[in-house]
Amino acid sequence: MHKHRYDLGIIGNCSYLGLIDDHARVKWLCWPRFDSSFVFGSLLDEKLGGEFSIIPEGKYETRQYYITNTNVLCTEFECADGKFRIIDCAPRFYQYERTFRPLMLVRKIELLQGNPIIKVICDPRGQYGEWKPEKVVASNHMVFTGYSMPMRLTTDISLTFIDEQQAFVLNRNHYLVLTYGEPLEAPLKSTAEDFINKTVRYWQGWIKNTYVPDIYQAQLIRSALVLKLHQYEDTGGIIASGTTSLPEYNGSQRTWDYRYCWFRDSYYTLKAFNEMGHFDELEKYFEYIENILVRNKERISPLYSITGHAPPDEIHLPLTGYLGNQPVRVGNKAFEQIQNDVYGQVLVGLLPLFIDQRLTFIKRAAHVDLVERLLNWIEKTLNEPDAGLWEFRNVKQVHTYTLLFHWAGCQAALKLARSMGDHRLMDKAGQLSRQAAHQIERCFDNARGVYTQAIGSEHLDASTLKMITMSYLDPKSEKAAHHLSELEKLLKTDQGLFYRYVHQDDFGKPGATFLVCAFWYVDALACVGRLEDANRTLETILSFSNRLGIFSEDVGIDGSQWGNYPQTYSHVGLINSVFRIAKKTDTPSYMSF
Repeated sequence: MHKHRYDLGIIGNCSYLGLIDDHARVKWLCWPRFDSSFVFGSLLDEKLGGEFSIIPEGKYETRQYYITNTNVLCTEFECADGKFRIIDCAPRFYQYERTFRPLMLVRKIELLQGNPIIKVICDPRGQYGEWKPEKVVASNHMVFTGYSMPMRLTTDISLTFIDEQQAFVLNRNHYLVLTYGEPLEAPLKSTAEDFINKTVRYWQGWIKNTYVPDIYQAQLIRSALVLKLHQYEDTGGIIASGTTSLPEYNGSQRTWDYRYCWFRDSYYTLKAFNEMGHFDELEKYFEYIENILVRNKERISPLYSITGHAPPDEIHLPLTGYLGNQPVRVGNKAFEQIQNDVYGQVLVGLLPLFIDQRLTFIKRAAHVDLVERLLNWIEKTLNEPDAGLWEFRNVKQVHTYTLLFHWAGCQAALKLARSMGDHRLMDKAGQLSRQAAHQIERCFDNARGVYTQAIGSEHLDASTLKMITMSYLDPKSEKAAHHLSELEKLLKTDQGLFYRYVHQDDFGKPGATFLVCAFWYVDALACVGRLEDANRTLETILSFSNRLGIFSEDVGIDGSQWGNYPQTYSHVGLINSVFRIAKKTDTPSYMSF
């Protein structure tokens, strides 16, 4: 049976990102920001989503791949009349002592063989498909008006052919540069070639400065490249995913807008960047967090927009949805929820800034106040029921996972206070850590020997795997081994995938597994010393990526990809699992031969 996979490559430059399918069609592109309306959105509506495609006439075959160690995507076409490839590039490189990352898509059509007949369509949309822009055809470009800034297509292809969607013979290389705001005023061919070459060099240089262990290097490199594209460099915010409303499984109605910054997701992302030796992202993200904490004195929400403000109110759009899945949402109501693990997540995420000797981060007196404020929030919310990390909309409990991050946040604060020599703060963090641990023990089911989802709950939850990987439970203990065994019995599939939980929630019973939980499982296996099981499970999980090595949020029992895509959580899970296994395994280094 054919397994549903997202045949989509991602491009981006930390100002925007886009998804391009294996027919070189731009299926998703939001401008001017990650959370703006799409200008191309046929991923959610074939009719109202517009189109930007370069397709040959007649039958053809394609293959899609990246230029090695980059986010520059190639789609190669082979048809009866010849071969050609599309190189898609979101320019990113250093220029004038800063990063050049314009709202610009460079598309090079490279003739490889013969004289194929091709058709180019550029038909954008506005306000999530509500309107079609006016098109003005000039001498060497066409302008699309009605946006907050003009969008312009500059090309050396006949504008008549594009305007009238007329096929033509490809007898040489061609270039298309689509811009939002500032247009391309420089020479087309030499500039496009220069931007592509500089972008390739930038990404290859970035990867050269990435630490990866000797195992699963190709998968780690692709995951690192995907993750990097989800940081909005202007503010430092890191989004969970670049898409909205891709369903957790077909017909699930679980269709969420993930183009916002969750403190929880960002913590795991930063841990992964930290493992790989990338600290600019961490320092930039701290600036993003600091601005949010300064503005919000009462409490902090689980997610914010990339500017650090509330996301728009959640609304449903009149679009057909991905494979007909409704509703199509913009905005995220989870902003209004209480999710108390955020305070601990921030503290744990900031820890490397204070204790990693490689960083020249300046510890200011204000940071002591910040740490204390986060501890005060933990103290206030220790007994408060919340929506939890799975963002239940109609249930509030004192969740084990939330309590775990209260504990972990206090442990991090203890280390932070020690590094700053603040004994008063050390005492406070230590006392709160003990209180959090006492609360966690109230989640233990003595009869089954397992920690449940929340105080007083009978349900099991994959997030409690983190109790082992974060060393709340001693990984060598019988208690940890038994807890893991009980979770396996109920939540694990034959392939090593993991359900978040299997009980009914606001939308019924979950119909797909949550991929990061499988990586947490690999983590836990490695921690308790079951390295053979960890490696075998990881090998299986890696097969659930698409052909480009990109992972979605959810995986069906048949191995199909669902949920928003790409999902930072999943790629982070892979990176952290591989590093965990590498540290636990004495793998011979290729440098030793």
